[in-house]
Amino acid sequence: MNASLKHGHGFIYSPMFPLGEDDTKYRTLDIAGVSTTEVEGKTVLKITESALAELAFAAFHDISHLLRPAHLAQLANILKDPEASENDRYVAMEFLKNATIAARGILPMCQDTGTALIFGKKGQRVWVEGNEEEAFSWGVARTYTETNLRYSQMAPLTMFDEANTGNNLPVQFDIMAAPGEHHADEFHLQFIAKGGGSANKTYLFQETRAVLTPEKIHAFIEAKIKTLGTSACPPYHLAIVIGGTSAELCLKTVKLASTKYYDALPTSGDATGHAFRDLEMEQQVLEISRKIGIGAQFGGKYFCHDVRVIRLPRHGASLPIGIGVSCSADRQIKAKITPQGVFLEQLETNPARFLPEITDEHLGGEVVAIDLNRPMPEILAELSKHPVKTRIALTGTIVVARDIAHAKLQERLDRGQDMPDYMKNHPVYYAGPAKTPEGMATGSFGPTTAGRMDSYVDAFQAAGGSMVMLAKGNRS
Repeated sequence: MNASLKHGHGFIYSPMFPLGEDDTKYRTLDIAGVSTTEVEGKTVLKITESALAELAFAAFHDISHLLRPAHLAQLANILKDPEASENDRYVAMEFLKNATIAARGILPMCQDTGTALIFGKKGQRVWVEGNEEEAFSWGVARTYTETNLRYSQMAPLTMFDEANTGNNLPVQFDIMAAPGEHHADEFHLQFIAKGGGSANKTYLFQETRAVLTPEKIHAFIEAKIKTLGTSACPPYHLAIVIGGTSAELCLKTVKLASTKYYDALPTSGDATGHAFRDLEMEQQVLEISRKIGIGAQFGGKYFCHDVRVIRLPRHGASLPIGIGVSCSADRQIKAKITPQGVFLEQLETNPARFLPEITDEHLGGEVVAIDLNRPMPEILAELSKHPVKTRIALTGTIVVARDIAHAKLQERLDRGQDMPDYMKNHPVYYAGPAKTPEGMATGSFGPTTAGRMDSYVDAFQAAGGSMVMLAKGNRS
């Protein structure tokens, strides 16, 4: 900007999100289609559609199977903490074993392989030869259709009728022009696979200046994070954003903060209104999360791995507060395209190195074996003997049914038909597995959120069904 235009009016420019240098460790991808040319004496980066598609394919393949080393180290630390509950340690151990299996590249780490999100900042001297969103979408579609992932995207046909898109498209894009000469010939990206469980734990609260005292904000945060429950698979990476020039900026910042994208923000504010991380508040909220006693599941210390608290500028009449999480399927990866090539964040390919030299027996706690191949009254009588938090090992026949199956069963009841015998005689497992790899009995297969089926329970049980339900998280 011309210096003569900057005088007066108290003009001082600061970007709202002034980030420090990126210390991410990258690996080089063998991808063609990146070149440079000179325009008016400056380097212009040229990228083909095929290069973007190949990058998207690699990124979503990696985050479906691999995690960041820091996340895995946090799980390992739970096993070393004498203050961790038996349930905390059990959950951490299961997640480490799950990560080790997923890293083989066949079974994804979670049955919900997520919505594909691509966030990018494109320098002013970056030319994409074609339609970048179409190219990225092609790469995403290839990942989901050619590997063992699940299609979760529902296309609205009418207001009330839907159909699965069959390739997990569309992608959610947020690609912006990056200002200035810094990295002007570079394209920086972050790819995110966001599952429904964690996405559903994103909240916006429209508050006022009155809540901005230490006592009130702590009480507010404690009350709200308790409502997160365990449906999104804790321990969480919790993100809290206080302020924002709009509600949508607040929530966008929540999402990116939960992925550690804003870790390099300043740690104090100034009169220009830039964002900053409040490290003291982060530690205070982490302590709150440990003291509420929810833990990783059914009691303990590790409700959260860590906390990010970001303060944003706001309109004087508004105080949006956003809360969200990244769950134990902590799936994001950075990438960059520069004149030197295509680079993708290096995730951990050997999570087994974080596994301790212990067996499940060292984790403590009773495990009760229950045979499901017997009459439902006997199963109910056996389960009723054991208190909440008891770990059980189930063997026998179960019925798998999730949202659409429940809706169809409800339609059957609404027509005056009886509940099917299989729903009366067997436990129902709320799950929707990913694709089945060749030679395996099933694909990645874990419980989905219990609360989504709550509205069906009374009617189903009145008809003799859903007497035992397997799911994750809390109920209403």
